Amino acid sequence: MTSTETPISAAEARNALIALRSEVAKAVVGHDAAITGLIIALLCRGHVLVEGVPGVAKTLLVRALAAALDLRTTRVQFTPDLMPGDVTGSIVYDAHSGEFSFREGPVFTNLLLADEINRTPPKTQSSLLEAMEERQVSLDGRSRPLPDPFIVIATQNPVEYEGTYPLPEAQLDRFLLKLTMASPSREDEVGILTRHAQGFDPRDLAAAGLAAVAGPAHLAAARVAAGAVTVRPEVIGYIVDICRATRALPSVRLGVSPRGATALLAATRAWAWLAGRDYATPDDVKALARPALRHRLDLRPEAELEGATADGVLDRVLASVPVPR
Repeated sequence: MTSTETPISAAEARNALIALRSEVAKAVVGHDAAITGLIIALLCRGHVLVEGVPGVAKTLLVRALAAALDLRTTRVQFTPDLMPGDVTGSIVYDAHSGEFSFREGPVFTNLLLADEINRTPPKTQSSLLEAMEERQVSLDGRSRPLPDPFIVIATQNPVEYEGTYPLPEAQLDRFLLKLTMASPSREDEVGILTRHAQGFDPRDLAAAGLAAVAGPAHLAAARVAAGAVTVRPEVIGYIVDICRATRALPSVRLGVSPRGATALLAATRAWAWLAGRDYATPDDVKALARPALRHRLDLRPEAELEGATADGVLDRVLASVPVPR
């Protein structure tokens, strides 16, 4: 934005992000919660892990978001033979100049779609750690900053285990949210097929009418406004009590870390601001507890054998922790 342009107000930024949600919904049916989760991540400068079985529109969701945002977007298909340099970049020799130079990898973008991230070995997965946490790439003794904004949206399939490499706890903890995309309801599936019968082509989103409705300036204004949302001490205490309760459960080997508590706080603020309020409530915390914390719980094997799930554990925690008035 140049000095002659009028600054974007908080209300204009909120309207743009609400329009962004509607724009993405033109292509993705029945996943409003996932769309809102991605917008919250944009507000919080956070990364997102999207999990779902094949065919529920995980990749389409991210592509639609990219089409509705005036941001640079890159997609990387993670495969077993993908090397760290294929993501972050590498030092190459220029035969014309006789010198070595740095060639940027696809991570130098605003929105990186890491498709099927659990299909690449841990060495390549870990190459994203510095980018996700420090928003920079260090190579050959030099740190190179990534563009702002920069977020990673990674997808993975929860039912295939052959040829996959589960993300380690250290990397899972770098994701602000883990969004799950279930199979659509019958009504939503009828809507999906109706759109396809009318000529919808998921490979041509421009023909489907998707256009960029928000950009970096809207995000910058929205982030400032969301960061100013008031969180009273009792709500902060409620977040802390929820996270601490996960560490005391016999079914949990590793509970939510303080980083997870700060992620829940940031997501709560963004949720409240999107709802049109300048203050957060315990209900906001409850609404974000699952997506912000489910991937930060490491359940004991015996508990998983008995059918325990992270969402089920969180439901029990939310039912047991007193809600402040």
